[in-house]
Amino acid sequence: MTTEETIAALDRGELRVAEKVDGDWRVHEEAKAAILDYFRIRKLEPIEVGPYEYLDKIPLKRNYAALGVRVVPPATARYGSYLSRGVVMMPSYVNIGAWVGPNTMIDTWATVGSCAQIGADVHLAGGVGVGGVLEPVQARPVIVEDGAFIGSRCILTEGVRIGARAVLGPNVSLTASVPVIDVTGSEAVEHRGFVPPRAIVVPGTRPRQFPAGIYQLACALIIGRRTESTDLKTSLNDALREYGVGA
Repeated sequence: MTTEETIAALDRGELRVAEKVDGDWRVHEEAKAAILDYFRIRKLEPIEVGPYEYLDKIPLKRNYAALGVRVVPPATARYGSYLSRGVVMMPSYVNIGAWVGPNTMIDTWATVGSCAQIGADVHLAGGVGVGGVLEPVQARPVIVEDGAFIGSRCILTEGVRIGARAVLGPNVSLTASVPVIDVTGSEAVEHRGFVPPRAIVVPGTRPRQFPAGIYQLACALIIGRRTESTDLKTSLNDALREYGVGA
């Protein structure tokens, strides 16, 4: 496919930058390369939307009624992103190459970065920042699997993967190197760049020795598990209160 054909296929959801195959996420490097090429060949041009004026290389996504997507002004999705039926965009932003699954809520001022893969029935709460991963082309994007609940002001970058139905409390910040520590057992179990399915996660710190003294570094703590009986629509507050943590 040409670059234009690849971007059009991404926009229609016929192609994804990354998808789950045999339980593992695989990156389609050709799709990411096409996005980079698209930026190179496109020229800046004015875009007028009602009273708003923009100057950009990438057109805006269109035909939301036909897609079955609710978009609240001034929410913006770029052409080359895919929004499944039932998605709700409050005033928020979705970048090129991103894929958003059915019935997912992108709440106010949340951002979905380039190539991020967001599953079905996900809630990205207010101010969530999902980072984009375009280069290198083989790098895995940020992935949020089905049914996850990402609390207000969480930040996910560097190809972090959030397992299905996990719950992240407000202000959890994860990169590929931030420890995600399961403290529910008799011994701590540490993950990097990955939150297991159904994990309930809150911000934490742990001490580290430096030449100037001992200081606290950020980590995330798994404090419990979302039970099988928990409905997908159960609120973040309810999930956290079950473990004695307020939202």
